[in-house]
Amino acid sequence: MFRIACASLFTVLTALPNLSALAAGYPEKPIRFLIPFSPGGGTDLLCRALQDRLERAFGVGVIIDNRAGAGGTIGFTLAARAAPDGYTFLVTSASFTFAPGLYKNLPYDAIKDFKPLSMLTQQPLILGVHPSLPVKSVKELIALARQRPKDMFYGSAGVGSNLHMTTELFKYMAKINLVPVAYKGGGPVLVALITGEVPVAFMGVLSSKPFRASGQVRALAVTTKQRSPAVPELPTIDESGVPGYDKGGWTGMFAPARVPESIIAHVYQAVAKVLKDPEAVKRLADDGLVAVASSPTEFTAFVHAEIAEWSKLVKEMNLPVQ
Repeated sequence: MFRIACASLFTVLTALPNLSALAAGYPEKPIRFLIPFSPGGGTDLLCRALQDRLERAFGVGVIIDNRAGAGGTIGFTLAARAAPDGYTFLVTSASFTFAPGLYKNLPYDAIKDFKPLSMLTQQPLILGVHPSLPVKSVKELIALARQRPKDMFYGSAGVGSNLHMTTELFKYMAKINLVPVAYKGGGPVLVALITGEVPVAFMGVLSSKPFRASGQVRALAVTTKQRSPAVPELPTIDESGVPGYDKGGWTGMFAPARVPESIIAHVYQAVAKVLKDPEAVKRLADDGLVAVASSPTEFTAFVHAEIAEWSKLVKEMNLPVQ
């Protein structure tokens, strides 16, 4: 019986990929960046902006694969189940840290199934309105929302998305009501704001730049505690009537948990090389993004702390758990 059990175990183990061997000669084929959001959003645009530089750093192609839906959890699940061979990485935003507090039965474990690899960028979000809305400041928006508690709508990229949670926190701290209208990603939300389908939405600095310049959307404030060098004319939400509000956006890179450390180190070195290049830093700064390139250890500590904080906030805000 013992021999049979050992033979069965040996068969299972030999069927698994040799992860050490996978690291040798890596990479040998294109690397997939799985983005759990639709094209046109901030995370998608960031990856496309850096794609050429990343390909040169890796020495192979980079495939951008958008898998939107369920506030990012569809993409998160696919990434968690991807082969741990170093050819699929998740590139996502803060929504990754929201999901554990919002969903009871996630098909993945945000801590056990992933290795945080590096934060890529930090940036504020911008609170915007359609020009037809008769408000030009956060205080005026809050006053109008209090007059219209049932018919003031905002664009959401779905439950658990960055746009959803950032707005819900704003509602909670400003003591107002805004009714969510769900779209399949930040790109469609921005289109809805531009066309006036929704009067209010948070938007990315990068994705909204041309539309702010053209006057198709009106920017009111940024979400970070400090003003952004990219839009210094915009006040913060904190200084505009919601004291203590401080929720900047970020973009980060994750690997499936069983990817070998040798591959993690290789990929991090390539990514850090790109993000520390002066031309790339300037390119990102022009779009309102701060290049970060935090180490896997630093990023892991940050992600775990954010998961704990947002799980607490979900309870405080009394958001429904799915």
